[in-house]
Amino acid sequence: MKRLLIFVLVLLLLAGGYVYLALFRPYQGFPAEGVFVDIPHGASQRAIARMLAENDVIRSRLAFEALSRYHQGSRLEAGEYFFNHPVTPFEVFDTIANGRVYVKEFVVPEGFTMFDIANLAQSEGFLTRQEFLEAARDTSLIRDIAPAAPSLEGFLFPATYEFPRHISGKEMTAAMVKRFRQVWATLPEAAPSRDSLTPPVNTEKVITLASLVERETPRPEERPHVAGVFENRLRVGQPLQCDPTVAYALQLAEKYNGKLEASDLRFPSPYNTYENKGLPPGPIANPGEAAIRAALDPPPTADFYFVANTAGGHFFAKTLEEHNRNVAQYRHLLQQAQHPPANARVGMHPQNSDTSPARMQ
Repeated sequence: MKRLLIFVLVLLLLAGGYVYLALFRPYQGFPAEGVFVDIPHGASQRAIARMLAENDVIRSRLAFEALSRYHQGSRLEAGEYFFNHPVTPFEVFDTIANGRVYVKEFVVPEGFTMFDIANLAQSEGFLTRQEFLEAARDTSLIRDIAPAAPSLEGFLFPATYEFPRHISGKEMTAAMVKRFRQVWATLPEAAPSRDSLTPPVNTEKVITLASLVERETPRPEERPHVAGVFENRLRVGQPLQCDPTVAYALQLAEKYNGKLEASDLRFPSPYNTYENKGLPPGPIANPGEAAIRAALDPPPTADFYFVANTAGGHFFAKTLEEHNRNVAQYRHLLQQAQHPPANARVGMHPQNSDTSPARMQ
């Protein structure tokens, strides 16, 4: 009897030690660089425990399955999880039960085109460039607000996103359009007017104008002024003569090499605002909130022209004569920056590559 009691006691001690090791001690049987575990939808607790054990995230499949069954009220969520340091089964369970799937940051800067975003998505390993562009050309997500849009260009809102490693182009573009709608809904100027005499806001035209403003100036404080200049030119029927529209036209035709030549200003395209009056047929980039606000309510201005000033901003002018003087000044500053005197201070570099003499005339 005494021997039996000792035997049972030893068994209990061994079982207790096993439970302690299996549930309360952190474990890392996987490589130091970490391991991904992709839990499919509909996986059972037993299947999940087996996957975790096979990937050496937990010591005991049986112990983790028992822990899962004890917490029947908590559902283990599908998704891809990343483990890169020793954790206890309780921590593993908490991670999966709360759906803390692995995500990577994806930052879309203001003014990026859908081509820029596609290149970025591919370089960061989310999907291929072509997969993103195929999704960006499906306009079903914006048909209610931009029925004539040729693509999602303009509605892929620039922001910081968190995406799983494996994401489809449709999921990525849907998140960006959703973010656009959220921001658009917060803008008072975009809200439907209660005055029956006031026409509703044309979302597509506003975003098209905002995209031109975004691409023309990196300075938030200048964007309302640029929008006002464009409004003046639209009002009197002058061509907008916006260089970024020509660059975009070339990009659509897969002929853009990153630099505009004088001959490019005659490139035949409805997006070329040197050859066509009015706005282009759609946005040429994805504007941020500041540019959208500027396009929604451009402030009144007497100016009709602007040209780069080599410091990241622009010289504005009311008349063509004044504008031509500004162009001459820009060229002078550009020449000084490229060929400074021996005693000149270092650091003066042109911030705008646009040197077209025909710009905004």
